[in-house]
Parts: sequence; C-alpha cells; structure tokens
Amino acid sequence: MTVTYEWRGDVDGAALAALHAEGFGGPPAPAPDRVERLRRHSLGWVCAREAGHLVGFVNVAWDGGVHAFLLDTVVSRRCRGRGVGTALVARATEGARAAGCEWLHVDYEDPLHAFYADACGFRPTRAGLIPL
Repeated sequence: MTVTYEWRGDVDGAALAALHAEGFGGPPAPAPDRVERLRRHSLGWVCAREAGHLVGFVNVAWDGGVHAFLLDTVVSRRCRGRGVGTALVARATEGARAAGCEWLHVDYEDPLHAFYADACGFRPTRAGLIPL
C-alpha cells in the first residue's frame, strides 16, 4: 500500500496516543489536549497515513525564529523498514526550511545514530541534557 504524508495534517488525538504508545511503550496516555498543544506550540508536524490510518508522525517544535527541533518521531511497527521514518524527517525538514528556519536539531540515543545521521543526514554535535 501507498503511504501518504501531510505537513500539519489533521490529527486524531486518540490515534496519535495509540501510535506513541506502540512506538515508545506503555499504554496510550490520555491527552485530550494533545492536538490543541500541537497547534498552539509547534511550527508543524508531519503525519504519515496508509489506507487512512496514522502510521507515522513527527513533531517540529521551534523557538519562533531560526531553530526548529524534531520531537517524537514514531513509525508503527508494521511500517518500519520501508523508509517511512526517513520520509517523515525529510518532509519535516522541508516544512522547517519553508518557514525560514536555518537549523533543525534532534536529540537521539546511540541506537538511533544510523537513522538520524546516516539515513537522514544529521551531523552529530555535542549537546547537554538535564533530566527534570
């Protein structure tokens, strides 16, 4: 089947919660305001759909200026290994560039290095993190 991609596509909060639970573990977290938060705080997001079902998602947060940040890149198990994640990131990159951003940042753990650096073209940099 064909996967379609949409910048700032319509998102169903329950479908997004289920996809996040599948991708990141745990039960779907109830988040009735999840979609409203996206609209209020994000530069954009990319939805991937197959046969009308949400199979991938990435959020693009930003600082209101030239820096954008990828958050919560997720692809359903049944669609992994088919280039869906790479296509999500490519469309997120296009959306951030079209909005005038000059930098797209992403934080990732070592097991995702091949995806972000090799497949998507991110240049590794030093970063810091304080767990809250």
